[in-house]
Amino acid sequence: MKVIAIGNQKGGVGKTTSAINLSAALTILGQRVLLIDLDPQANTTSGIGLEADGNDTLYPVLLGHADIREKIQASRLERLSIIPSAMDLAGVEIELARSEDHLTRLRGFLQGLKPNDLFEYCILDTPPSLGVLMTSALAAADEVIIPLQCEWFGLEGLAKIVHVLEQIRESGASPELKLEGIVMTMYDARTNLSRQVVQEVSQYFPEQMYQTFIPRSIKLGEAPSHGKTIFEHDPQGLAAQAYLTLATEFLNRRGVKVP
Repeated sequence: MKVIAIGNQKGGVGKTTSAINLSAALTILGQRVLLIDLDPQANTTSGIGLEADGNDTLYPVLLGHADIREKIQASRLERLSIIPSAMDLAGVEIELARSEDHLTRLRGFLQGLKPNDLFEYCILDTPPSLGVLMTSALAAADEVIIPLQCEWFGLEGLAKIVHVLEQIRESGASPELKLEGIVMTMYDARTNLSRQVVQEVSQYFPEQMYQTFIPRSIKLGEAPSHGKTIFEHDPQGLAAQAYLTLATEFLNRRGVKVP
């Protein structure tokens, strides 16, 4: 099981949208996926059609009071399981900050799932901040995917999170942590701005930038309000096609043959 964190400390970049729909697309392509909502706002949880319940989150797991396997729930989508979030998870920031192993605790629990061979991928949706939950998620991940909106402010945020990844590697918490990819979101081919931002990112991160761009889409914004993935809400739309292509590119990078 590969652990992939979807991270960006800036909000409104399509992070949760990408976590949900990349996970769903991977299951469509035959992969078994565990989606973990680490954001106390619980947008991934509601976006997948579940109600937030403080008893079902990673809170007791991170404090050593529960087994992580007890928190895994099946979703209505075949091959997609989820560990939901709730506002109560915000309290774990304070609890973890007091412990010396706060950076590596989540990593230890996820490592325990790997030998079970239950999932091919674990996708972590992280909070839009650089708090304890975010840094714990990055330290727990094998790889990080950064969703980046096609705006100039996005480039500033990219530099910051790349620096954070370097700090986590240097701290020894996750020395092999890899920036796996950058996904351009809210792309509008009609604007010079989108094309310029893509050109800038491709210049500095040519190997990491995905060739699949996620377009601006009203349907993508609507889907979470119905508790649905884009594949359920608008399966024939451009956004659904884009996320399916993104998942295919994701698997191709790993040498996985897509049916």
